[in-house]
Amino acid sequence: TGAEAFDARVRKELELTVADAPVEYVTELKFDGLAMSLRYEQGVLVQAATRGDGEYGEDVTQNIRTIGQIPLKLPAGVPAVLEVRGEVYMRRDDFEAMNDKQREKGEKTFVNPRNAAAGAVRQLDPGIAAQRPLSFFAYGLGEVTAAEQGGPAFATHYAMLQTLKSWGFPVAAQVDTARGAPELVAYHQRIGAARDQLPYDIDGVVYKVNSLALQRQLGFVTREPRWAVAH
Repeated sequence: TGAEAFDARVRKELELTVADAPVEYVTELKFDGLAMSLRYEQGVLVQAATRGDGEYGEDVTQNIRTIGQIPLKLPAGVPAVLEVRGEVYMRRDDFEAMNDKQREKGEKTFVNPRNAAAGAVRQLDPGIAAQRPLSFFAYGLGEVTAAEQGGPAFATHYAMLQTLKSWGFPVAAQVDTARGAPELVAYHQRIGAARDQLPYDIDGVVYKVNSLALQRQLGFVTREPRWAVAH
């Protein structure tokens, strides 16, 4: 499976033998929304941009400010520079309710939650964005003040996500840790079975090596991280 191949590749890169302990991973949902980068300076949201292929996309700060789940101001003690990465999406029930309203008004309905969310984020009038029921999940960090300059010194990806949660960012409840390939496979099956009951659309799961030191060791190959994979 994808999980077993990924685990084997990671172990090989790290030169681990059968005698070595299983690698610990973080298991996450792969949201079907719009990738977003939120930049905070001195705890204040200064910019929100869609994320093109690894580069900055459009500046959509005005529209993103209208999403209630995204904090505009962070608690004291956060790093001076903090770039939070995540996904803007639309819950299924919010999407259905919005389409019902469109029908009542005799206006055209949206095809799916992803298109509706992307359209709301990208359109030019923040007033319209504010009327669209958008949600957000955080799943990573971009640029952040270095530990040497007083920034956070996280040891694991999981600890970083828990810290983001404590700072007021929504993190999906299904985020978990897994040791070795068997637990990755079990997570994939568990989420697969629950997928239709989730309140939002996903298009798979993501596995990430939990240790940030091991992530750095594994590095990237042509912009794709060696320490993460979608399944």
